[in-house]
Amino acid sequence: MRERLRHLSLRDSLTLGLPAIALVAGAFWLAAQFIRPAPPDYLVLSSGAEGGAYQMYAARYKPILERDGIELRELPSAGALENLQRLYDPDSGVDVAFVQGGLADGVNRDDLVSLGSFYVEPLWVFYRGKQTLDRLTQLKGKRIAIGPEGSGTRVLALELLRANGIDERNARLLPLSGMEAVAALREGGVDVVFTVGPAQSSTVWAALYTPGVRIMDFAQAEAYVRRFPYLSAVTLPRGGVDLERDVPPHDVRLVATMATLVARESTHPALISLLLQAASEVHGQPGLFQRPGEFPNAQQVDFPLSPEADRYYKSGPSFLRRYLPFWAAVLVERLIVLLIPVIAVLFPLMRVLPVIYAWRVRARIYKWYGELKFLEAEIEENPAGASREDWLARLDDLEERVHNIPTPLMYTNQLYILREHIGLVRNRVLRIGAPS
Repeated sequence: MRERLRHLSLRDSLTLGLPAIALVAGAFWLAAQFIRPAPPDYLVLSSGAEGGAYQMYAARYKPILERDGIELRELPSAGALENLQRLYDPDSGVDVAFVQGGLADGVNRDDLVSLGSFYVEPLWVFYRGKQTLDRLTQLKGKRIAIGPEGSGTRVLALELLRANGIDERNARLLPLSGMEAVAALREGGVDVVFTVGPAQSSTVWAALYTPGVRIMDFAQAEAYVRRFPYLSAVTLPRGGVDLERDVPPHDVRLVATMATLVARESTHPALISLLLQAASEVHGQPGLFQRPGEFPNAQQVDFPLSPEADRYYKSGPSFLRRYLPFWAAVLVERLIVLLIPVIAVLFPLMRVLPVIYAWRVRARIYKWYGELKFLEAEIEENPAGASREDWLARLDDLEERVHNIPTPLMYTNQLYILREHIGLVRNRVLRIGAPS
């Protein structure tokens, strides 16, 4: 008997439970359509020329990302322009790249997003000679190293030189960069070197400490800023590089762009957030051209800001990533996305299913009250319409069928109450004393 009752209860549970399970499974499936796959364990970054600032910063990001199990795969390049071209190429395999501010000015690409500005990149113009240079128009007729094809320095140098009426017809423009350009300047192979990068770059450092090499003070810095919106005016203070040696020996006005990181829109948001955390650690320190915590930021970007970067700049790392290891936080965040629609379905079901279950069981019992009521009414209206034995036989048959109603244990009291009511009608039949 106990096994039968348990079986009946299980049958009722399955009748309601299977549709509920199907509904929950559907919620899981729906949630799975919106959850992103787990992030890869590597990130491909297009950096820059050998020994340049981009490569230097990529090397600093690498151990920070490795702490969280992410391998940074760095691809050297000719510079910012080649980096941008790699991002334009869907087959390059590059996820993120350093891009000089202004290079993509006016370009609209839905598949690329900016991660923000990471540091100030001044344009440094070094030269030799007794004549003091403070305007680019003074460079006519000179041998000028403007960087190789694919470099951001070359793009910016050509734009500013052309704005001053200088091109290949009235100057010799050479594709030299880095330490090679500094060596050529020192040995008299070139008259002027253009380079874009932070004061910490090896090229800038070497030029500042080369005897006889001077740095150009941009007398028209503010005019450049107004003509080229992606530029800003900065000042290298006297002694800012070296107080003891007084390098530079006077304040120097410079124009600068921003070093930005640009990513493919498909780059996993978790990797973007982790890269921004690494960038904050590397670039958040005070410097010659920045205050503590000023970088990275969401200003002066050429592409739409990544949604993940926007969230990071507004509120920092997510709550889970502040207190959990990276991979644990990613797992929990994915589970939350998966569980939200499931919980939205499960909680109403938990409230409704017991009510439906109780209604089904009671309806199964209450149906027989109708049979009993009709039989009782028939007896009252015409007690002589059948013999007492016939009335009792019909009541016995009704009770037998009620006895076989599949009822879970917790609702058997309802069944006993029905049987008591059948007994009341039976007693009424016995009192009638109808003739046989």
